Amino acid sequence: MKISRRHERLSLRTRVVRKIEDIPADDWKNIFPETLEGYDFFRTLDESGLDQFSFYYIMVYKKKKPVGAVPCFLMNYSLDTSISGPLRRISNSIKRIMPNIFSIRTLICGIPMGPGRIGIDGHPDKVLKAVLRRLERIARKKRAAIIAFKDFGHEYTKVLDPLQKEGFVKAESLPNTEMNVWFKDFEEYMKTLSYATRYDLKRKFKKVDGHVKIDLEIVGTPDERDLSEIYRLYLEMGIKHEMGFEILPIGFFKNIPKNMPKHTKFFLWKIDGRLAAFLFCLVSDEVLMDYYIGLDYTVAHKYHLYFIKFRDVMNWCIKHKIKRYEMGYTGYEPKKRLGFDLVPQYIYAKLRNRMLRPVLKLLVQLLKFENFDPTLKQAKRAKKK
Repeated sequence: MKISRRHERLSLRTRVVRKIEDIPADDWKNIFPETLEGYDFFRTLDESGLDQFSFYYIMVYKKKKPVGAVPCFLMNYSLDTSISGPLRRISNSIKRIMPNIFSIRTLICGIPMGPGRIGIDGHPDKVLKAVLRRLERIARKKRAAIIAFKDFGHEYTKVLDPLQKEGFVKAESLPNTEMNVWFKDFEEYMKTLSYATRYDLKRKFKKVDGHVKIDLEIVGTPDERDLSEIYRLYLEMGIKHEMGFEILPIGFFKNIPKNMPKHTKFFLWKIDGRLAAFLFCLVSDEVLMDYYIGLDYTVAHKYHLYFIKFRDVMNWCIKHKIKRYEMGYTGYEPKKRLGFDLVPQYIYAKLRNRMLRPVLKLLVQLLKFENFDPTLKQAKRAKKK
């Protein structure tokens, strides 16, 4: 599907496609921020058949020059994704009686599994207005009740804050996590931790090292047997942690090494030849993105595989002079202890029905992620002090 519409007052032209390969690669790359989650990443998503999402890519042109690039996706968003514990059990009980009560069709700018990014070159207010007009047309046609910009960092505040004048509500989302890697070795890194954390890690490593042989393999493309085990652990992880926003098909893990061969790494930890843990990463010369992890929980706790994984990846980062280690969302308590920083992210959301917009503001206050994660609540209190 290709659509083109002129915004005569703005002297801009917008174009929407359903597959990113319908946009010339140079047009997208010249305007979209330089990131691992770029053109080839979106091409992988398109090829892999994510049934949960319908993707749209909006390009904005001034004459023939690209001045805007925005990835979007349409999905049925569950309002209770941030709920855990007793409230999760209550919401699950309600959904058994009324399956769609928390589900709202939503058109979202960004990507399902990471921070949001958009490309704008000059006149951000005009480009954003052109994008909003096109979003409204897509949302109306697809009967989406909400339009949202998901998980955008501070660097987008100046560009996106004006959305609040257009009926959008701004709210804090789950923060990302990252660490600057400046250490010469793992021992120097350990010295930056608190005494309690350092002692705990040494105890864990001593319990494992020399007592069990854990083989580490690092590959760009896993073979069929390993891929099958990787996907099994990936699905088990998704079931264990109910906050999963997306479930990727196995085709994603098959396609991404083909589309991004220089940037894809699979870390595989095996015990007696059997896969006990895996980590899928995207890497560049300076950044490692710890993307998806899977653990075999029959041995994970016994051998402290989460922390063994972290030590091995940190050593790899130091060896390859990686400057920033990104570890993604959720699981904040161990990440904070290991020295990762919480990087704030924001959602801008608008109910298209003006009469119901006060309801959205109320829901935003009730469903703040910090209300359901003690680590986030503590981090926010510490920041205020």
